[in-house]
Amino acid sequence: MRRVSLIPQERSENSVVHFLRQPRTIARILAGLFSLIIFASLVTDGYQNLTTSSQLRCVLNDNWVACGYAITAGVLAFLQSFLFLAFDAYDNIIISHKVKSVILSLDLTFSIIWSCIWFVGFCFLANQWTRSAHHYLLGSSSARASIAFAFFSIPCWVYLGYRALRGLWAEPPIPYKQTLDEGTMALTTLSSVTTTSIPNSMEYHSPTEGRRASSTPFPQTPMGNQLTFLNNN
Repeated sequence: MRRVSLIPQERSENSVVHFLRQPRTIARILAGLFSLIIFASLVTDGYQNLTTSSQLRCVLNDNWVACGYAITAGVLAFLQSFLFLAFDAYDNIIISHKVKSVILSLDLTFSIIWSCIWFVGFCFLANQWTRSAHHYLLGSSSARASIAFAFFSIPCWVYLGYRALRGLWAEPPIPYKQTLDEGTMALTTLSSVTTTSIPNSMEYHSPTEGRRASSTPFPQTPMGNQLTFLNNN
């Protein structure tokens, strides 16, 4: 009896383990973790000050745009990674093929966009780091970490786009043409049935025919024999 009660729990554990072992899930988690490392490292140690000044500066060539670009992209990519991870977890529950196609299309689009964003980000951050005039003591490791994980994020998003494209190819096409043909056949059948069911007495008469019919005199009833009373006078 105890063995039977543990079967649903074992099935749920096996499904979770199977989901976490999927290559798409691993790539999604890695993309989210890399994004987390990028923006967390720059938020904590990405802004430092010189010994001669109290003003905070970005460790990437004192360029606030470089730090802002990496932090913003990291936060958005982190949120999107775990949002689509939730969609992947409920993939078996979603029955509608149309909804699945929309999710896969969005996944493919965003994966391509993030691949380009991290490629541009890697080139931009590496360029700014090589041009940095000041090398800070605490911010150097954060700058290197953001550059390295921006590069590692590129293959993750490319792979996610590839998996989304394969999923779109595997989805069956939506039969729009068949649905329109069935609707046309149904309308044709309905119109033919309606036409044949109209009785002959409901035929249309023109106004002239109605006037002709109304102009004919009504049949007169025969008059009975009239009695005539004559006076004797």
